[in-house]
Amino acid sequence: MENLKIATAQFENRSGDKDYNLGVIEDLSAKAALQGARVIAFHECSVTGYSFARKLSREQMLGLAELIPEGESIGKLAAIAGRHRITVLAGLFEKDRDDKLYKAYVCVDGNGLVAKYRKLHPFINPYLTPGDRYCVFDLHGWKCGILICYDNNVIENVRATALLGADIIFMPHVTMCTPSTRPGAGFADPALWAGRETDPTSLRLEFDGMKGRDWLMKWLPARSYDNAVYSIFSNPIGMDDDQLKNGCSMIIDPFGDIIAECRELGDGLVTAVCTPDKLTKAGGYRYRKARRPELYKDIIGQAHQSEQKVIWLES
Repeated sequence: MENLKIATAQFENRSGDKDYNLGVIEDLSAKAALQGARVIAFHECSVTGYSFARKLSREQMLGLAELIPEGESIGKLAAIAGRHRITVLAGLFEKDRDDKLYKAYVCVDGNGLVAKYRKLHPFINPYLTPGDRYCVFDLHGWKCGILICYDNNVIENVRATALLGADIIFMPHVTMCTPSTRPGAGFADPALWAGRETDPTSLRLEFDGMKGRDWLMKWLPARSYDNAVYSIFSNPIGMDDDQLKNGCSMIIDPFGDIIAECRELGDGLVTAVCTPDKLTKAGGYRYRKARRPELYKDIIGQAHQSEQKVIWLES
């Protein structure tokens, strides 16, 4: 494998406005390509918007969702990728021929669809169907996987994707600044976003505190560290429907170190170079080699009734 330069982006999407969102995706993809990135990743439902979907009927969801790869947005993403010679990863709602609805995330290059993943633990809308498989694919000589938002909080999903061979896991989110039972959680005040130019300090304190980044740091670096993988975290910034999101899209290496992070209070991107040597130098590589599955395979695989009760608990 050769070194691979990847970009992760953040932007303020518009609910249901695919043309606008694809326009921002193109602008940021062009900027990433000029910086030498060969891949750029965007957040969950970056094409369609996300939080507004909690208000949509099944018929409205079917009108918003697209067939993949036949849908118009895949063609537009492929055109963006082709024009700027960069691979693009982005999210949208999907429907199949039987009108089942999914939360999808796609990898697209100038030739079209490279990979598609369906979220295993979807919420936000009751008509979404859970995905039923992991996704590992080749990208520029690297093995890559995808896990969407809440999928990454169920640690078995990350370990399984790594054991299937993924060296890089794309982790698109719409997260933070939402209610939770944990201390310090809650919505961020939209008035802080409206006043970000005159009072960026108050907004940054809200974004970086326990409502936002401080919570993320409790667990996200551990996913990379424990599994010796690169984590490409993408998250929106600004208003997503009536909810304020705090961005901080970042790239974490197999040592669990943040090697690039978006810090501006607006649309933007950062890049980092993934190097194959870290995959085997990191402690997680040794931990995976030291596993003794005969001790716990029956425990992990025992019968279990999955529960997913709420829409707004943070992912």
